[in-house]
Amino acid sequence: MSPACILCSQTAGDSGLCPACLGALPSADGDRCSICASPVPMPIPKVAQTTTLCGRCIQHRPSYDYAIAALDYVSPVDYLIGGLKYSRNLSAARALAYVLARILEREPYPDVVLPMPIAPARMRERGFNQATEIARYACAEFGIRPTHSIARRNSAGSPQSSLPWRQRARNVRGVFAVNADVAGKTIAVIDDVLTSGATLNELATVLKRAGAKSVTGWIVARTPPRR
Repeated sequence: MSPACILCSQTAGDSGLCPACLGALPSADGDRCSICASPVPMPIPKVAQTTTLCGRCIQHRPSYDYAIAALDYVSPVDYLIGGLKYSRNLSAARALAYVLARILEREPYPDVVLPMPIAPARMRERGFNQATEIARYACAEFGIRPTHSIARRNSAGSPQSSLPWRQRARNVRGVFAVNADVAGKTIAVIDDVLTSGATLNELATVLKRAGAKSVTGWIVARTPPRR
């Protein structure tokens, strides 16, 4: 019996979604900031004629080199990610990873693929790391294996989604530590959602302080900017 699409229950393909639902997912395309992948209006600032930057990245350059996102964090992507994180619908990880892997086909291979670490308390509560589940499926398509041991998150703090943007950087300050020699390494961090970028920025800061050459974000979904 063929598997059912996790959104509409029609016959699913390799992604776990039917062709119609897969094709209807909101791709993160259009004019985007070259660093944080946020949508940017036109006209937009150009740097060296090749780089497009949003106002936030011009004013406060992140520690990570750049992030790419497969989808916009709107319906039904929020439903898929919420089902994965809070309802343990692990089949959603395969669908999200499938879409992420499509945009990674044009990315250079890093030395290390690191799922965004979560705190031990969050791991006990949830039973799994959603970034690890997504990374496992996405990396399998390229014959590479994610590495979990180079960094850890020591404390959970408040969920980032529950905080105003201005408090998010403070909430994650000092929560990460590096466990291994990353000197000269290129590192890609896989995560489910990028909103303010505070968590990715803090992890990139710690990794670069430990000698990492570059840190990029491989993100499933980018939250649209606030209006």
